[in-house]
Amino acid sequence: MKIDAYLVNSFTKNGTGGNPAGVVLDAEKLSNQEKLAIAKAVGYSETAFVCCDDEVDFNVSFFTVTEEVDFCGHATLAVFSTLFQQGIIAQGEYVQRTKAGLLTVAIEPNGHIVMEQKLPEYLGSYEYEKIAELIGINAATLESTQLPIEVVSTGLHDMIVPVPRGYLDQLQVNEPLLTEFCKRHGIIGIHAFELCEKDSELTASCRNFAPLVGIPEESATGSASGALACYLTKHLGDKRPKSFVFEQGRAMDCVSIITASVELNGKDICQVKVGGFAHEIGVQEVIL
Repeated sequence: MKIDAYLVNSFTKNGTGGNPAGVVLDAEKLSNQEKLAIAKAVGYSETAFVCCDDEVDFNVSFFTVTEEVDFCGHATLAVFSTLFQQGIIAQGEYVQRTKAGLLTVAIEPNGHIVMEQKLPEYLGSYEYEKIAELIGINAATLESTQLPIEVVSTGLHDMIVPVPRGYLDQLQVNEPLLTEFCKRHGIIGIHAFELCEKDSELTASCRNFAPLVGIPEESATGSASGALACYLTKHLGDKRPKSFVFEQGRAMDCVSIITASVELNGKDICQVKVGGFAHEIGVQEVIL
């Protein structure tokens, strides 16, 4: 059986950078084992598989090279960009069924795609000392941010780790230790960030590490960007706007731009959205 996988860079900056994902359309006949085999053949951090759905517009599943995950932001962006570019759907609003729930995706006329994410869950915090050895920065330096290390989920359990400005590119992740830590605590990985100057167009620069699911580092992470937007809203309050622009991938020489926003009902977050642009870079034929 021959399967075509679209290769798409998501969260690109002026058509460059971004994070690649695979997209397989009409995936109804594929088993989970076949999906995993395709994801391994494509070799990207995630490949998305699109099926019809009886109640909503699409059913989308996401596979890393090692396993299925509940949700993937950059692969969702790749899916709906592909559907739009192939003329399967037009601008407008659609609903996808994922293992993280039913989520809305809006396509704007210029191809900019905005994805709804789950409302945030705040799942506990960790002491600086426990995390310092995982990323090669001492605990006192981490503590100087005066911000907590906290696990936040808007689809996946991401550990949000603030670092002082100027330290982000210096992180040295101990992959075996981080993998064991994530396995023990049920976390997908670390999303580290440093806040930018207040007059910058960017809110924060970020790095994401998830070796537990086969991702040493990736250049754009949609799900974690939603979690970070909620984290900043919670801990910075009115000091920052409720719309955010994140840069990711700088340390990989693959800069990506991710937008995020939250809406509040009183003090409670009632909506989380993440957006960006995507560009197709090719099609790979996979033979099963």
